[in-house]
Amino acid sequence: MRAQFMFSEIGTGLRRNLTMTFAVVVSVALSLALFGAALLLSKQVDAMKGYWYDKVNVSIYLCNKADQESSPRCGKGAITDGQKKAIETDLDKMDNLVESVHHETAKEAYKHYKEQFGDSLLANSITSDQMQESYRVKLKDPTQYKVVSSAFADRPGVVEVQDQRNLLKNLFELLYGMNRAAIGIMALMLVVALMLIVNTVRVSAFSRRRETGIMRLVGASSFYIQMPFIMEAAVAGALGAGFACLMLVGGRYFLIDHGMSLAEKLPLIHFIGWDEVVKVLPLVLAVGLLMPAMAAFVALRKYLKV
Repeated sequence: MRAQFMFSEIGTGLRRNLTMTFAVVVSVALSLALFGAALLLSKQVDAMKGYWYDKVNVSIYLCNKADQESSPRCGKGAITDGQKKAIETDLDKMDNLVESVHHETAKEAYKHYKEQFGDSLLANSITSDQMQESYRVKLKDPTQYKVVSSAFADRPGVVEVQDQRNLLKNLFELLYGMNRAAIGIMALMLVVALMLIVNTVRVSAFSRRRETGIMRLVGASSFYIQMPFIMEAAVAGALGAGFACLMLVGGRYFLIDHGMSLAEKLPLIHFIGWDEVVKVLPLVLAVGLLMPAMAAFVALRKYLKV
C-alpha cells in the first residue's frame, strides 16, 4: 500500500467532513480528559487515604465531672488516678499493636480548642474543666482499631473510644462519589464520541462510494479499501487524545502548582505528583488512538460492506 495514496485519502476524508471531524475531536478530547481526570482523582483519593490513615489516632476519652450527668458511662464522676494508671499499664502491654501514646490533659485540650475555635461565640462559654482529657494512641496497624476499642470502651472512667478514621470516612466517600460521577459522565461522552465516529465514517464512505467501487472492480482487498477510513478515525481520535493530555497537564499545572496554587493553599492535602500524571498520559493516547479505529472498523464491516 503506497503511503502517498494513504495520506492523500486521509486528508481528503478529513477535509470533506471537517465539521464532523471537529465534533469528533472535541468529544473525544472531553471524554478522554474526563477519563484521565477520573483515574487521577482515584489515585488522589488513595494517596490521601493512605497519607491520613497513617497519621490518625485512636482517642480514648476520659470522664470528667461534666460527663457525670450527660453520659451513663460516667455515673461515678470523673476518672480516678488509679483508673488512669490501669489504662496506661494495659496500653504498655500492647506494644505489639501500639506505636506511641500521648496523654492530653484537659488544659491541653482546652488550649488546642481555643487555638482552633477561639473566634466562635461558643468558645467563650467553655472552660477547661469541661474539656475531656484523653489518650491519643497511634497504632502500628490502623486496621486493628477494634482490638483497642474492645479493650477500653467499657472501662470505668472511659466515656468513649473514637477511631479518628471515621471522621475522614465521609470525606473519602464524597470524593469517591465524585469520582463515580466523573466516570459516568465520561462513559456518556465516550458513547457520544463513538456515535459521531460511526456517523463520520459512514458519511465519508458514502461520499467516496464511487472511488471504493472502482477499487473493488480492479481487485483491491477489503483491508486496502477500509484502511483510509480507519486511519481517518484514528487521526481524529489521536488529535482528541492530544488535546485531552494538554488539558490534564494544564489542569495539574494551573490548579495545583500555579494559578490557583492549591498545593500552597491546602498544605494538609497530600497531592499526587507529576509522575502519576505522566503515567496516565500514554493510556489516554492509546485509548484515543485505538477506540476510534475499532469503531470505524466495526462500522465499515457491519453497515457499509465496503
